[in-house]
Parts: sequence; structure tokens; C-alpha cells
Amino acid sequence: MVADAPHRVVVLALAGVLTFELGIPSRILGSAKGKNGRPLYEVEICSVDGGPVVTDAGMTMQPGRGPDALGEADTVVIPPIRDLAPLRLGGSLPAPLSAALAMIPSRARLVSLCTAAYVLAAAGLLDGRPATTHWSEVEHFQQLFPRVQVDPNVLFVDDGDVLTSAGAAAAVDLSLHLVRVDHGSASANQVARQCVVPPWRDGGQAQFIERPVPVVTQVSTGATRRWAVENLREPLSLQALAAHAHMSVRTFTRKFRDEVGMAPLQWLTLQRLRTAQELLEITDLPIDVVAHRSGFATGNSLRQHMRASLGVSPSDYRRTFSHGRTA
Repeated sequence: MVADAPHRVVVLALAGVLTFELGIPSRILGSAKGKNGRPLYEVEICSVDGGPVVTDAGMTMQPGRGPDALGEADTVVIPPIRDLAPLRLGGSLPAPLSAALAMIPSRARLVSLCTAAYVLAAAGLLDGRPATTHWSEVEHFQQLFPRVQVDPNVLFVDDGDVLTSAGAAAAVDLSLHLVRVDHGSASANQVARQCVVPPWRDGGQAQFIERPVPVVTQVSTGATRRWAVENLREPLSLQALAAHAHMSVRTFTRKFRDEVGMAPLQWLTLQRLRTAQELLEITDLPIDVVAHRSGFATGNSLRQHMRASLGVSPSDYRRTFSHGRTA
């Protein structure tokens, strides 16, 4: 690849591909652009044999390429299909699909969306790795592929060169995560704004939320979440959050988990990390100032949280992503 060439993403469309997930890589990754307006990704769809593909909606789609496109990919994305019966019964792949997967270079990043984890698992590509899939398939998936370390409670799993997501909308979260990993939070947030989707749902967030849409008569934690984001510099405690929502700590924690899928202080830390990442990308502020503005007590506290969550120090993160200011 030429140094300035966009990252090449190839989406492998199988027969009966789910139309919603098929379009997500093109919509999310295709919307990512550098400061010069050039696309950061080149997204292409291919099929196993180069022929047309009938989607779950009954539409016939003609991909631009056949399986040879996989050999040129930097990232390969496999969306889910409607009929999982062959994979669920035998856990093996048709010969043409196996041959297509064999064309993927070892350097390429692999991404499965929703139940497409069956494809990677059947190919042996998830053996010994952490992964996830749609919550309704987890039990059967674990029985069929015991060597895969399945996490049923997360939106997506990033294992470096192999990433898997839970159902439907989690594919959006994983796609934004790819932009964030490759180009930083500012780029991911710009794409999220362009696509009018939430910019940040952490991969560790629960994929099944009991009551995602509160009844009109219920009291929501939404106003308190907005208030917290506007006051990240303050030393916000669980008691302070509950008091703002006019609830007991116990009631607030329960309602918060119901609506968001994670504990209040875990969510608060994620908001602070997100703010710190943006400041590191778009400013030259000292680390201690970034820590203060994002709500961490000290620069050391920010360093500890970034190493625990992202595996890098603030300085290393800035060196990696500050190029976005001039790209």
C-alpha cells in the first residue's frame, strides 16, 4: 500500500446476509475522513464467488469483487446471515467459503458482526481467543466451539487482530471503535455526529439492558448523566449523582444500570477518559491540566486509568493520535 492510501476494508457478503449489518461498515468507516477531507478507509464488498448475493430482505446485490479482494484487505468484515442452521448443526464451513477465508493475508484484521462469529469460529480463527456474539446464540455457540472464550455480557471484544461484536446496533459501536483505535476519539466522534449515533458505548457495556426505554411516568437518570458530563471537573461521587437525581443511592444505581447497562461510576470514568483522549488529540495542554479538565484528580490518576483501559500512557496516546491535527 502507498503510505497515504486509505486503509482497505473488504466486507465479505454471504448468501442471506443481513442488510442492516451489511451497510454498517460502509456507512461508519466510509464516513471517516482526515482533516484534508480524504477518506481514511476504502470500503469494498465482495462475495465468495464473485456472483450476486441475495440479502435477507430479498434484494439481489452485485458485489464489486470476488474472493480475490480478500487478499488485498487490511481489515476483513463479515456481517451475519439469516440462516445459521448449517453452521449451528455442524460447525463446519462450505468449501468455497473456506477457500475464500484462506485468501485473507495473515496481517489483516478480522471483524465479525453479530452471529458471523460462527464463521470465524468454524474456521478455527477464534480458538483460544475471547469473543462474543448475539446473546441469544451464546449457549449454543459455547457448546459448539468450546475452545472459544465467549463473553455473553459485552457489546464487542477487541482481541487485537480479531474483533467480534454482539447483535445489530453493537456493530455500529464496534465500527466506531475501529475508527477510534485507528485514528483517535476526535475522528470517531466526528463520524458519530455525521451518522447521528451515540459516539461512545464501551465494549464492556452489557449487550442486554432490561429496560432500555423508560416508561413516560418513570424518573430517568438522563438529566443527571447530562449534568455529570457538563461537570466532569468536579469530584462527583455516587452520592452526589443520586442526590442530583433526587433518588436514594440504591434506587439510582438500579435505574442507572437498567438504562445504561453499567454502574454509574464505571460510566463516569469512561466519560472522563473520553474527554481526556479528545484533549490529548487536539491540544498541547500538559498532562496534569488534561487530567484536571477531564475530572481526574492528578496526572498520575489519568495515567493509571489510561494504562488500565487503553494499555497506553497519555504521552504515548498523544504521540499516536495528535497527527490528526494536521492530517
